[in-house]
Amino acid sequence: MIAYIQGVLTSIDAESVIVEANGVGYDICCANPFAYQANKNKEVRIYTYHYVREDTQMLYGFKTPEEKSLFAKLLNVSGIGPKGALAILASTSVGEVVSAIEREDETFLTKFPGVGKKTARQMILDLKGKLTEWLPVEQEEGTIFFEGETKEEQSKQLEEAIEAMKALGYSEKELKSIRPRLQEETTTSTDDLVRKGLSLMMQK
Repeated sequence: MIAYIQGVLTSIDAESVIVEANGVGYDICCANPFAYQANKNKEVRIYTYHYVREDTQMLYGFKTPEEKSLFAKLLNVSGIGPKGALAILASTSVGEVVSAIEREDETFLTKFPGVGKKTARQMILDLKGKLTEWLPVEQEEGTIFFEGETKEEQSKQLEEAIEAMKALGYSEKELKSIRPRLQEETTTSTDDLVRKGLSLMMQK
């Protein structure tokens, strides 16, 4: 199994990043690919989970070993697939997910795309008491600001952020409801817009 990939980050899109290591380009799906914007064309280390099924093989990438481990645990919960697990990790920190499970907060858990009451209850039944070592873990913020951006650049970043959230499972209707709020964010990066959008979704 591939524990992590270390190499130069050459490309970023709404669903994945490409890391070139030893002449091989690895396409790695991430919860929020734009979180790596500051590292483009630089060397990075991404912790990877190799997802294998009869009809598909995918590499999923994470900034920390804790995120990778939680992703693997979530995949063992009935009703949660890779896309759903990524959406959970994109929306909040490892510690907050574990805390919600420990306090049996179904209201919090059902805010994630694709997680209904039945799945939230299953998460609690399957994982409560098994992840307590991650309670103090906080997700690294790494916020990056850009000054003096043109309206064209801001519009491009907004569309990239919308596409990234769409890839996580949010519907056109849901995204339309937060678009005006995101358009008010005038000096920011795509990563910040994704984070802001996910935060708005969690408040609904």
